[in-house]
Order: sequence, then C-alpha cells, then structure tokens
Amino acid sequence: MPLRLVETIPFGHLTIAYDSSVLTPRPWTVRQAELAVEAAERSPQGPVLELFSGAGQIGLLAASQMRRPLVQVDVNPDACAFARANAQAAELEVDVDVRCGAPETVLGEDEQFAVIIADPPWVPSDDIHRFPDDPPLAIDGGADGLELVRHSLDLVRRHLVVGGHAVVQVGPDGQADVLADAVQTVPGLVRVAEERFDRGSLVVIRRDARPDGS
Repeated sequence: MPLRLVETIPFGHLTIAYDSSVLTPRPWTVRQAELAVEAAERSPQGPVLELFSGAGQIGLLAASQMRRPLVQVDVNPDACAFARANAQAAELEVDVDVRCGAPETVLGEDEQFAVIIADPPWVPSDDIHRFPDDPPLAIDGGADGLELVRHSLDLVRRHLVVGGHAVVQVGPDGQADVLADAVQTVPGLVRVAEERFDRGSLVVIRRDARPDGS
C-alpha cells in the first residue's frame, strides 16, 4: 500500500491531522462547531453526537468548548483513526467515543443525545468528478445529493432528546430549502435557524416533542 502524506491544518484553536483518505477540513465549517456550542447552551444536559465525522474536527472543536461527552461516527476506518488521533492530540477534558460503522449499527436504538452535529456528504453522484482531490466516499450524497442528508434527519428524529438541537450541514443550490421542507414533515422537529455560505449551508433544528406528542 503506498504511503500517504499526513498533513495538518488549523481548525479554530485546534490543529487537525488528515490525509488524502479523508476530506480536507473546510475553514467555513468552524461555524458549525460554533453553532453547536450555542445550541448546547439552550439544550438539556446530555452527550453530543457527530454523524459523518470525518477526521473529527467539527465535533472536537465543539466539544473543546462544552463539558459534554462526544460520540463520533463514520464508516471510513481511516477517518475513525484520524478522529481518535485528533481527539488525543486535543487533550480534551471530556470523553470522546469514536465508533466506526454505519450509524444504525453502532448506535444503540435507545441512545439519546442533547446535541447532534451532522456533516453528511451532499454532492450529487454525477458531480463528484468535479472534485478530484476529495475522496468519493466523503462527498457522494447520492443521485440528488440529499440521500445522506435525509438519512441524517431520520437519525435526528430517532436520537435527539426533547429540547435538544441538531446542526446539519448541507450544500448550496437550495439544499437548505429542501431540508427545511423535510423537517416540517417530521412531528416534533422545528427548523429554528439557518446560515448560508458560498460553499454550503448550516441548518439548526430543535426537537419540541416526541413523534407521539410526549
């Protein structure tokens, strides 16, 4: 197997290691970590979940600013290895549990989280050739780019506590509007904020009640 060059990049006050097997951390996504910290201040006590965590930078930056345990999930073993290494390097004063596999296999059915950060791939499959430097697994969002965004919303529906918040990253070209419309179809979930950037958008969702109204 050819050796890959490990690089580092500043991400907020952290230094994140990564290589070509994972997505290069995007500076604009520092804001997703900031929004998660702000959302945690309005959420009940409880752990934080990061879905599609990659090298772990967004969840780790958020966890460094709040005293909550962090669970990070990714299907890519290389990403999981970097997330663990980056957590160790950050010397966080909270527990970080990196789980490698599909969320539905590594999360307990009854596990609940006060804050969820979701960074799903959102590039349409036919467009991933436009980004040759990015690993396909990290960016391929299916035919319309929203396949894993919708999966993230389903995971939020199942694992977010009442009063908790989720911060979901989507792409440009109206994806935030599609997600907002999808949120309206899920009982108990409400879109409470949105920020748009040239590269994508961040959507904040709150759980007001369980689907059964409880």
